[in-house]
Amino acid sequence: MKVADLNYQRPGYETQPNSFFPYAPAGWSQAGAEEIAHSEGLSMTAEHWELVSALQEFYARHDDPTINIRELHDALDEHFHHEGGLKHLYELLPKGPVTQGCRLAGLQPPAGAQDKGFGSVL
Repeated sequence: MKVADLNYQRPGYETQPNSFFPYAPAGWSQAGAEEIAHSEGLSMTAEHWELVSALQEFYARHDDPTINIRELHDALDEHFHHEGGLKHLYELLPKGPVTQGCRLAGLQPPAGAQDKGFGSVL
């Protein structure tokens, strides 16, 4: 299923055409994500970009205007299971794969993302 096939688009999360990031929200750019990463002391790697893309796709595929933090957490753990799951993601993004990842992906972190148990150590 492609984003264009979805009947419902959450306001503020309309996607833009980008062959590498087809689910990117409007107004998001790789250059902007690089600036955020640099300001947070990160050097973006292919693994970081894979996480950004996975987060953007997760948001684009969910009709509910509120994202369930537990469901997102589990989806990321499953998606990156072959690389070590959430443990690996915390190595990539020490401030939390959900909170810091959403900032890089141009997405609003879900409610509860500041809870240390759900992807943030802020």
